[in-house]
Amino acid sequence: MGYVKVNAVADFPVALDEQPRASLKPMEEKGREHSGEWAMVISVQCRCGVLDAFDIHDMPSAAGFCDIESACRALLKAMTTLPRMALGKKPPVKVGTLGRYLLTAIVLFLFFLWSLSLLRTNLISTYATDSGDVVESTKRDTVPFHIGRNLGLPKQNELSKSLAERNQLPPKNMDLYPSLRKNHVVIVLYVHNRPQYLKVVVESLSHVEGVNETLLIVSHDGYFEEMNKIVEGIRFCQVKQIFAPYSPHLFPDSFPGVSPEDCRDKDDASLKKCVGNPDQYGNHRSPKIVSLKHHWWWMMNMVWDGLKETRSHSGHMLFIEEDHYIFPNAYKNLKLLIKLKPKKCPSCYAVNLAPSDVKSRGEGAPMLIAERMGNVGYSFNRTVWEKIHDKAKEFCLFDEYNWDITMWSQVYPSFGSPVYTLRGPRSSAWHFGKCGLHQGQGEKSDCIDNGSLNIEVNPLDKVAIINPQWEVHVYDHQPGYKAGFKGWGGWGDERDHRLCLNFASMYRQ
Repeated sequence: MGYVKVNAVADFPVALDEQPRASLKPMEEKGREHSGEWAMVISVQCRCGVLDAFDIHDMPSAAGFCDIESACRALLKAMTTLPRMALGKKPPVKVGTLGRYLLTAIVLFLFFLWSLSLLRTNLISTYATDSGDVVESTKRDTVPFHIGRNLGLPKQNELSKSLAERNQLPPKNMDLYPSLRKNHVVIVLYVHNRPQYLKVVVESLSHVEGVNETLLIVSHDGYFEEMNKIVEGIRFCQVKQIFAPYSPHLFPDSFPGVSPEDCRDKDDASLKKCVGNPDQYGNHRSPKIVSLKHHWWWMMNMVWDGLKETRSHSGHMLFIEEDHYIFPNAYKNLKLLIKLKPKKCPSCYAVNLAPSDVKSRGEGAPMLIAERMGNVGYSFNRTVWEKIHDKAKEFCLFDEYNWDITMWSQVYPSFGSPVYTLRGPRSSAWHFGKCGLHQGQGEKSDCIDNGSLNIEVNPLDKVAIINPQWEVHVYDHQPGYKAGFKGWGGWGDERDHRLCLNFASMYRQ
């Protein structure tokens, strides 16, 4: 989209679908040979068709123009010095050399606009640092990314709209860290409302070697001011906050929150005349419970396909939660595992910073381990994301409110081969939370945890310990959720199914 000044009065938007083309035509008059003079012809493909503008007055039939209200008409008026030509009338005088120079200048200006539009849509610049490393700058796209068109998503309230707009803001701390290192691993931290946990995680991340070379994305399930303030205080890397605009926590009296018409517990919809579908155990939806799965799925679609900073990122992303303590060597170990995976474990889909058994710190033996993917410090690339995204129906329609159990028992088995992850023999991340993701909020029946912990950081936790010479030990037949598990329920409402499927489409229109 370019803007051309017409008659020094107004800026007209001009939608260019391709580069303006200029050519010369011999000036011929009826009954005469070519006089040696040439006329410039400008052709532009715009959304209302092809238009040609000529700089000689006696060929008005060759001037193509669009509807007077269209952007192309504005372009035609700007490109010719004879406005009456656009009305099909001959001007009283010929355009001379000055007119041709003016048209040449306009062509160059339009070419500049077209080139600029290419840069705006695909802006990734690289430059060499003093050390010889190539640094990739954060992608910038100034065109707002609109969501939810024609998807039938729930009607947004003002808070939801404002958070969706806030998601478009650039990362903070770009003045401190203006560039991202080439092949950096984006870190995605997803949180709800446990500020005492988040403080611990943020403090641990501040000591991670190499964290300053990457982008930290913090994804919120709802909006909580104390959580926001903690993230706003981060200064050790580029950081960007995103907020799930359809989180049930943002809708106190309508879906996806609680609607007055909703069925409760084991209500019979036909008798109560209420809205909702029960799960396989006869229980109706609980917004607090379904938000776990909704948030994870929205976040994945957002960071891979919707976020302007990362939707062109083809490498790995690391995913952690607000109760995962990250050791200082985590990022270095992570990059080594990613580098070794194609050779050491080509069938592995991901790498992990911790064992799938969350109670284990690892074997401590000199070896690499291939096992089932865990949910603590897991990292995969866009190729794996595409495979996951292809299974949106399997994910969204399975009656299980936990995202990880859904993946283990429904999505991964559908890949047709074992889904292994590669990790080291010593954990670089630790699950310290005693409560579930949406527990610890002070309700009587909830788990209460003040977030206190005493994690010992040993010298081995401060240096990269992955050895490329180590062999890979494969763990087969591990315990855990597998294909055939019918799910714990909590995810039976068709409205949740539709919302989940919409998340898979909202950034791919």
